[in-house]
Amino acid sequence: MTVTSALIYQTYAAIREATIRTPTIQASRLSLSLGIDLHLKLENLQHTNAFKARGALAKLLTLTDAEKKAGVIACSAGNHGQGVAYHATRLGIEATIVMPEGTPFNKVKRTEDFGAIVIQHGVGFDNGVQFTLDLASREGLTFIHPFDDPVVAAGQGTIALEMLEDQPELDVIVVPVGGGGLIAGMAVAAKAVKPEVQIIGAQAAIFDAVKAQFDGTETHFAGATLAEGIAVKAPASSNVEIIKKNVTRIDTATEAEIEDAVFDLLSAEKLVVEGAPGAGLAIIKKNLDLYRGKKVGLVICGGNIDSRLLSTLILRGLVRDGRITRLTFEIDDTPGQLADISCIIGKAGANVIEVIHQRMMQSVSLKQAELDVVIEARDLGHVRGIVTTLRGEGFKVRTDSGV
Repeated sequence: MTVTSALIYQTYAAIREATIRTPTIQASRLSLSLGIDLHLKLENLQHTNAFKARGALAKLLTLTDAEKKAGVIACSAGNHGQGVAYHATRLGIEATIVMPEGTPFNKVKRTEDFGAIVIQHGVGFDNGVQFTLDLASREGLTFIHPFDDPVVAAGQGTIALEMLEDQPELDVIVVPVGGGGLIAGMAVAAKAVKPEVQIIGAQAAIFDAVKAQFDGTETHFAGATLAEGIAVKAPASSNVEIIKKNVTRIDTATEAEIEDAVFDLLSAEKLVVEGAPGAGLAIIKKNLDLYRGKKVGLVICGGNIDSRLLSTLILRGLVRDGRITRLTFEIDDTPGQLADISCIIGKAGANVIEVIHQRMMQSVSLKQAELDVVIEARDLGHVRGIVTTLRGEGFKVRTDSGV
């Protein structure tokens, strides 16, 4: 069996009543700031907050009664596992999910909350597959692969049908790429509806297995990525063949670019997303000239980002934008210095949120003190104006934002 448009339409008829028809909305603020017409397919609004529920349900509906009775097993970094757990429990099927050690706690808990048994093993998806297959064989469970299955890929491909029904004038659809199931299914579906539409893949630069096969170059695997949902070293060969026939190109984004894009989606569009859709926005931002004058679609494939990671990302984003900045002063250790500094900052319309005043360390002379003042400002321009005023008043000040 292979992924065909007929299989995708058949699959859509089977799953549409039990999945959410997520909206495709215009990203009005991002469109304005980037100078393109950007539309977002909000798969983060699925029951499990990720597109994976589509493919998981599609596969579960093909099981025999004996297979349903025996139960199913999946290996997943999180979203596929949640999709299998949610729909298996809903259908009365027992599910076991193997997750890598170190999987964000919220993904583990939510998978268990959906009714699955969670086993953590290995350090990544690729390391857990053989363990999962061995367990499936020993326990007589049906293995539901997250991407190397034409039925699963067909389920993911239904996203393209909805996007082009809602926005038939889309010229380009950008799709995050891990194992290739999502982009393979969507490419087949999209080309069946609108042959001239361009499909562009987005990968993390340090997990670029599909791009490497697409371009015929060496792979780059270098540690952990914020886009852990698409951190796959061994994509399905069947998916890669479909990608080579139907996808225009695969672009990559660095970790800093992905982080910046996740923050942009949160701050500009008020969307909580994980790293994979961040990679999609990141490759759009770094290639804007290719998208000008076109109607661009981006799949927001998941929103299950770890809350602690998100809180750190938000703070780093605020620092990057200059909305939170640390000012470091070398001041004379005399009364009134802090009051004068605070007065200048307050008159400039900024807010002091933290002060660290130290005189005991030997980085400054005996009659001086070092003062760290963390302020909340509008942007880097606002910070620049405050620093200029402070220096004009004779204060020696440096910032962590390079102003």
